[in-house]
Amino acid sequence: MLRKSTRMAVSGLTLAALVAATGGVVGAKTLAHARKADTVKTLTGAGSTFDYPFFSRAFYVYQQKTGVQVNYQSIGSGAGIEQFSAGTVDFGATDVPMNSDEVKKAQAHGGPVIQIPITLGGVAMAYNLPSVKQQLKFTPKALADIYLGKVKKWNDPEITSVNKGVKLPNLPIVVVHRSDGSGTSYIFTDYLSSVSSEWAKKVGKGKSVNWPVGIGAKGNEAVATSVRNTQGAIGYVELAYAMQTKMTYGLIQNKAGVFVAPTPKSIAAAAATKPNVSATNFSIVNAPGKDSYPISGFSWVLLYRHYPDAAKEQALVKLFQWMETDGQNEASAVNYVPLPQNIRDSALAKLDTMH
Repeated sequence: MLRKSTRMAVSGLTLAALVAATGGVVGAKTLAHARKADTVKTLTGAGSTFDYPFFSRAFYVYQQKTGVQVNYQSIGSGAGIEQFSAGTVDFGATDVPMNSDEVKKAQAHGGPVIQIPITLGGVAMAYNLPSVKQQLKFTPKALADIYLGKVKKWNDPEITSVNKGVKLPNLPIVVVHRSDGSGTSYIFTDYLSSVSSEWAKKVGKGKSVNWPVGIGAKGNEAVATSVRNTQGAIGYVELAYAMQTKMTYGLIQNKAGVFVAPTPKSIAAAAATKPNVSATNFSIVNAPGKDSYPISGFSWVLLYRHYPDAAKEQALVKLFQWMETDGQNEASAVNYVPLPQNIRDSALAKLDTMH
């Protein structure tokens, strides 16, 4: 059920009842906004490719229920932030919240910004080794050293030492990374920075970094394609992309020393270690706990608190109230994780500040 609020319940009230319940002018204004929202049939967004499989499903369901079409461009978190800040789309999506400079730029265009978690997913380490049938294990050091260019072949002792009995080929490792500004890259480099002091010092974390080695691809889709088409390749992609295209991906050793696959359960376990998240306190990489998948993260939607078009503003509120409630039911079908209830409640409270 959608969250009960004045905005979401107005359709069931007469004007007189609403005016009486909410104090005259305010009630009439709210009803007028709700009626205007019903005239908006198209909304636009852009950003995270991490979110795209979830958004595709959820927005389709929403359109079937309401008639509102959401046109979403899967162009990467960095480009999505730019389009949102320029006002060319109604909302943005990113796997890392906007930093203070990005917020200031957006506010200069459209006023105060709201950032709310929208989904929860995992970054899978997909690889292409047709001769290897077993699911490989990767230590944090092995992943960091692969992306630092220090581990160059699949039969390097750093990989074989934790994959006993697996015959690994004497084949060069082809490292694939994102070439665009990417929230998925932020989650992955945040993880590498947390497990490797060398990575943290030489490269660091960010939506865009100076990769020591590898070939770039734009978007989760292109990284997945590059790995699938290149024998010996390894790349990081959101779990949904790996699952949908039947890619092989590894088990990652977590902080407790356990090798864990990315699954809705292990991603949820990582999220459970941080009961309160905000735009400045959101990282769940390398989370404690034997069940936690160590390369997990939240993704966020960007909205303005006020829009010049009141009907569009209310249509956005209704869309994301649904996304934070019934829409979360669509997550599991595409290998995402429904947000914990307390995080949904916090997001809904922020949406209630839009008026």
